[in-house]
Amino acid sequence: MFSLFRVNVGIALNSIKTQLLRTILTVVIIGIGIWALVGILSAVKAMENSISGSFASMGSNTFNIQRYDFQIQRHGGRREKVNPIISYQNIREFIDIYEFPSTQTSLSFLGTRAAEIKFESEKTDPEVKVYGINEFYLDNTGTKVETGRNFNIFDVQNNNKVCIIGSDFLKSLFINDNPINKTISIRGVKFKIIGVLETKGSTFGNNQDLRVLIPIQVARSIFTQPNINYTISIMVKNKEMMEAAQDEAIITFRNIRGLSPIEKNDFGMERSDDLINRVASITGYLEVAAWIISIITILGSSIALMNIMLVSVTERTREIGVRKAMGAKNSTISTQFFIETIVIGQMGSILGIILGVLTGLAFSSFFDSEFSLPWWPMFWATIITFGVAILAGFYPAMKASKLDPIESLRYE
Repeated sequence: MFSLFRVNVGIALNSIKTQLLRTILTVVIIGIGIWALVGILSAVKAMENSISGSFASMGSNTFNIQRYDFQIQRHGGRREKVNPIISYQNIREFIDIYEFPSTQTSLSFLGTRAAEIKFESEKTDPEVKVYGINEFYLDNTGTKVETGRNFNIFDVQNNNKVCIIGSDFLKSLFINDNPINKTISIRGVKFKIIGVLETKGSTFGNNQDLRVLIPIQVARSIFTQPNINYTISIMVKNKEMMEAAQDEAIITFRNIRGLSPIEKNDFGMERSDDLINRVASITGYLEVAAWIISIITILGSSIALMNIMLVSVTERTREIGVRKAMGAKNSTISTQFFIETIVIGQMGSILGIILGVLTGLAFSSFFDSEFSLPWWPMFWATIITFGVAILAGFYPAMKASKLDPIESLRYE
């Protein structure tokens, strides 16, 4: 039994070699379908890891008060409601009033996205982000200092000209030098470097390692543009008090805004786990789209596979007649053609999986996120191609097995 199966496999492989061009084209078509499945799902996972990693850095026990929610409702290209900025007066009042136990509040704002940083005779391109922050910003955002130290309360209250830089500066201004205690210039103001941040990578091209953090009051004296928008981030040390702390913050900020009980909030409130859940729901839709695209492509490849097997049956009619005349059973003939379709299908599956994994690696590298091997898509790709091969090979195999040996021997 096993020897007969081995002979059938040998005949199938030899037949594939004799129809190399058609086989390659069919394998490529099947591979594209599997590539669409494994590649898109791998890319979606890489995007999800990158975005979720950025949001998760806030910590599950942290929430933000900001101008808008993460999800902004729009109608006709315009916001449904234009919220006022969170002004410096707002954040000062909030700091004075909000005294919920076991919490710490960080303040921050983006001074500029296009600063030019100078060190001695060297300078960067004008693409550095500069943030004004207080002493709690790094803890509340899950940002860590690789070398040096964080700001302390004296740096912030005394308006010390100190700064913390991103790790990318080690690749430009300080290639072979320790930047700690060195002096850089931002818009003509001298700052002493006291720390270097850990590498965080980038999200959608937004480089997290090319930024400078300075005390918030010093930043306000440098960046004086009107309508600066601030962000308040609150960390709750006891997670069980999270909801109560959030409710208290909403009430406090509504009072600061002067809202009546019937008015809606004119500010946004976001928690990192809410953002992660939204990202997961969005990527869920993308995964469904990946399945639909790949299934449509694989159905097309099954038609191509069936076509090549029907042509093969026609071309090998005389061979089939000879084998039947020598005693081959119908089941033996049909098994031979089934094996051919399965081999071609699995070759396409392997090609598609390789391309899909490479696509996932490319996206992970682009989004600077951790790559995880897509085991489930690879498993389903193998099962799907096996099923497609069975379906596509069924009719050609049955047609070959039912050929009359006498008529087959007469076939030219």
